[in-house]
Amino acid sequence: MDTASHRRSAEALLAFWAEAGVDACYGEAPIDRLAEGAARLKAKAAPPRPVQSATPAAAGRQPAADISAAVAQAASMAAEAETLEALAAAIAAFDGCGLKFEGARQAVFSRGNPEGPVMVIGEGPGGEEDARGEPFVGKAGQLLDRMLEAAGLKDRVFITNTVFWRPPGNRTPTPAEQAVCAPFLHRAIALVQPRMLLLAGGASAKSVLQREEGILTLRGRWFEWHAEDGTVLPALPTLHPAFLLRQPAAKKKAWLDLLTLTERLDRPGRPD
Repeated sequence: MDTASHRRSAEALLAFWAEAGVDACYGEAPIDRLAEGAARLKAKAAPPRPVQSATPAAAGRQPAADISAAVAQAASMAAEAETLEALAAAIAAFDGCGLKFEGARQAVFSRGNPEGPVMVIGEGPGGEEDARGEPFVGKAGQLLDRMLEAAGLKDRVFITNTVFWRPPGNRTPTPAEQAVCAPFLHRAIALVQPRMLLLAGGASAKSVLQREEGILTLRGRWFEWHAEDGTVLPALPTLHPAFLLRQPAAKKKAWLDLLTLTERLDRPGRPD
């Protein structure tokens, strides 16, 4: 085999090993692979070093924002509202809820009969509600209206939410966001003075009743809501109409909840 043939064979062999991922034939110095593996195992067995804060200020940073000041401000502003109109204005002027600055167009407070015996409390406004400034006016709200009318509750309800600004992406409001808005909701209950509460959806039921169970466990059961002034109202959790649009088979359960409410509401000669 001539020199040219040897060169071509060597080039072909090197190309084969290069394709296989080999990038060197010999190192500049011998390597003890056994010692290298033992060192790696020892490093894995060593406990991790604690992470040091970049600055002293970072070490004192709290894990979650303190909402007590915002809640106190909301309570003060709500207490000053003597009418629902004044309460709506106070909500619109309140800057303590971060949802107001996360893309919401406006505050969404209420709609319905302020003298109605039932207050419907949902979770938070969606896109249509954010655009129109009223709660439950989208597809879910239209379904709610049809169900309320069929149950004989048309014009007998006052409708609001646990938060008054649209959460980004229509996500569920957080407990902190609901807590900041709670003084306004409680003031609305005091001004409307309903005979009972209908809590639409798990986020509403958990927030208002301060319970941890899911809505499928809570729905259809009567609970008591206690105000700071000693007022006690019966409260009935039910499925959110948006859930019913996704799960039409669940409408029967929500309908039974409404029948339970109307039966208690119109029960003759018996207290609530």
